[in-house]
Amino acid sequence: MENSKQNIILDSVSEGVFTVDMDWRITSFNRAAEEITGIRRTDAVGKQCRDVLQADACESGCTLAETMRTGKPVMNKAVHIIDASGDRRAIAISTALLKGSKGSIIGGVETFRDTSVIEELRKEIEGRYCCEDIISRSHRMRELFDILPNIAESNSTVLIDGESGTGKELFARAIHNLSFRSDKPFVTVNCGALPDNLLESELFGYKAGAFTDAKKDKPGRFELAEGGTIFLDEIGDISQNMQVKLLRVLQDKTFEPVGGVQPVQADVRVLAATNKNLDRLVSDGSFRDDLYYRINVMRLQLPPLRERKEDIPLLVDHFIHKYNRLQGKNISCVTNEVTAALLSHDYPGNVRELENIIEHCFVLCEGEIIEARHLPPFLRPRGAAESQHGKDEGPKTIQQMEQTLIEQAIQRNDGNKTAAARELGINKSTLFRKLKKFEINDDKI
Repeated sequence: MENSKQNIILDSVSEGVFTVDMDWRITSFNRAAEEITGIRRTDAVGKQCRDVLQADACESGCTLAETMRTGKPVMNKAVHIIDASGDRRAIAISTALLKGSKGSIIGGVETFRDTSVIEELRKEIEGRYCCEDIISRSHRMRELFDILPNIAESNSTVLIDGESGTGKELFARAIHNLSFRSDKPFVTVNCGALPDNLLESELFGYKAGAFTDAKKDKPGRFELAEGGTIFLDEIGDISQNMQVKLLRVLQDKTFEPVGGVQPVQADVRVLAATNKNLDRLVSDGSFRDDLYYRINVMRLQLPPLRERKEDIPLLVDHFIHKYNRLQGKNISCVTNEVTAALLSHDYPGNVRELENIIEHCFVLCEGEIIEARHLPPFLRPRGAAESQHGKDEGPKTIQQMEQTLIEQAIQRNDGNKTAAARELGINKSTLFRKLKKFEINDDKI
């Protein structure tokens, strides 16, 4: 009779609920749990919970086991389970100890709710602002997203310009993944990290006996990338001698391994990147103009993060989801004070620097919300930093930063508010409402 009453109570709850005994066998399984998992109560009760739910948390560290070990409940942790149909389903779980009438621990209880619809909506929203692994709502980046498929479909050489940390390799990988070469290798070479003699053998390989330690033939990166794509990062750092050798590959589609006498055919698409001003290097005579024109068939210029600060909240959310998965945490958001600090920074290290900041916060944050005290010291809003003009240059409020972003967007679009709203990713009516709220008029812009 007692079990019958318990089932009636549990079945009236909209969240899935199950309990386990000290041997990890399921002792109750309510109706909502049946609906979410697709598993019948009669098939669940009496079995080990890990055999029934098949959650990713079972592999990385059982949340309920952690609660039973420490006595501390867990609230709303995002995990995935495999339902009865074999589909991966997102749920949010909470765990607590199950105690008997005398207060002794007799097992554990876990409640869960289906968040797959929420996750799908989040993915849909993110999908509107991403291409492959690149995330942005900036109009300049969106313009690049729009032409990326056309560039990928061609076989032309591409030059990707941008400061360090702007995502040049991500764009190169996106081009490869969207191309007909996607099932072939994608090979990366950092040209600035190697001296000439090593770079040549790294790119083109060598034959046995080419030099003292060359005991046997070794294929180079061009040979390893056959049929696929090679990404030459920091191409602006290579010497004139290496420029000549690369020019031959681009012109004749052939190369010679070090110590070799026979040319080798190279069916490889070349993507190049630099954080240097190649136009200036060509003018100075330190970069060959014929090689420059060969690699500069299509050119992508990536804006630095300081010129697309509207992307910062989107990127922060992306990195929070990433490090929750990697570190098994359940951090949900950042405070307004943290957002203001992040929006105030100029990011000389660009997106890579922002990711490092979020990772730093994850190390220090033990709760579910990143606070200002978790930021690196240089970003913590403690006291006012004096600028060279003696003015307060500390982090602004969210409202101040929002106003600044709106004004900058209108300026970039020469006063065209429709274009500014499109760039900011908001409706025109929303923009006009914010203009009124912040008392922004044409005289102030």
